[in-house]
Amino acid sequence: MRIEADHLFVDYNGIVALFDASLRLPAGCICGLVGMNGAGKSTLFKCLTGFVRPSRGRILINGQSVAQAQRYQAVAYVPQKEGIDCSFPISVWDVVMMGRYGAMNLLRLPRSADRLAVGEALERVELLDLSDRPIGSLSGGQRKRAFLARAIAQGASVLLLDEPFNGVDVRTEKLMAALFLQFRQEGRTILISSHDLEQVRDFCDLVVLINKTVLAFGETAKVFTPENLALAFGGLPADLLVLVNGRHEETGP
Repeated sequence: MRIEADHLFVDYNGIVALFDASLRLPAGCICGLVGMNGAGKSTLFKCLTGFVRPSRGRILINGQSVAQAQRYQAVAYVPQKEGIDCSFPISVWDVVMMGRYGAMNLLRLPRSADRLAVGEALERVELLDLSDRPIGSLSGGQRKRAFLARAIAQGASVLLLDEPFNGVDVRTEKLMAALFLQFRQEGRTILISSHDLEQVRDFCDLVVLINKTVLAFGETAKVFTPENLALAFGGLPADLLVLVNGRHEETGP
């Protein structure tokens, strides 16, 4: 197993964010993380990256603690919106090189292996020809690809992606989807937080439904049922019925 989370409890100043949440993800899978806003998706990501420590429960990544996994650069997180000031004069190359910082010495002087990893990552996201451009000059889709390249350069075996397809152009969406399938073939574990239920249904091998705890987990076709979605979303609107059943249903008078 790449990710093992057992009975996680997280609260913020007495407000429960997660309770008794358990999850197991194998190597070489694409898993969708689905739930309403405030359901605990971001908190789970923060636990897996070590930014939040559960008050109870255990997390293992590649059989190691979160701290050990971070030490070996095993987990890469690509947020929905980056905190980088796009007016700051930093190049695309330098942004992607940030993914190599964990493998560098204290002076952060790139070695030939670091430059090779960055070049290969930029080539995979089709941005090598823009590597000298300021990050702020790129389109939204190009910036999203640059931050994905940073995760690729890091060499992580676990990728946590927050709404990766949100607000991107068609070219970027197709390229990223193809890359995620390649990552799965490479044996990486990919956890994607998404509000696009149709995309999750068509693209993800596994799905986690979350609402402060893990409500359901397993193969997408088995988890995406009207009953489970009603638990996750507090009801079952007509558009979700269409999604689950694949056809229009009569919803009554």
